[in-house]
Amino acid sequence: QLQLVESGGGLVQPGGSLRLSCTASGFSLDYYTIGWFRQAPGKEREGLSCISSSGGVTNNADSVKGRFTISRDNAKNTVYLRMNDLKPEDTAIYYCAAVKTAVLPLCFRTPRRYDYWGQGTQVTVSS
Repeated sequence: QLQLVESGGGLVQPGGSLRLSCTASGFSLDYYTIGWFRQAPGKEREGLSCISSSGGVTNNADSVKGRFTISRDNAKNTVYLRMNDLKPEDTAIYYCAAVKTAVLPLCFRTPRRYDYWGQGTQVTVSS
């Protein structure tokens, strides 16, 4: 059974940092492009960052450029999202998603391009 599990969310003060993890079970992430998304109440799901299977290609939304960094450790079957300088508007449920792209240097921030999704982890930025 293919499963993605997010972890690392929580409550943080404005200006603080968190590192989210997305770990796969039941399959290897080696040949998968991974994306991070978030959804706040009443808003559409937003594509934040993506990383190609080898890690050679990344892409970030303007809303998080300079603050969020995506990375991967295929040996640990895990993709990370480091979030710095968090703001109250970053409050949302954060999801990771995977799509098989083999060795192609592809990276998408569009939710419909992804086949597998985690259950999400809550991030709350508040003083």
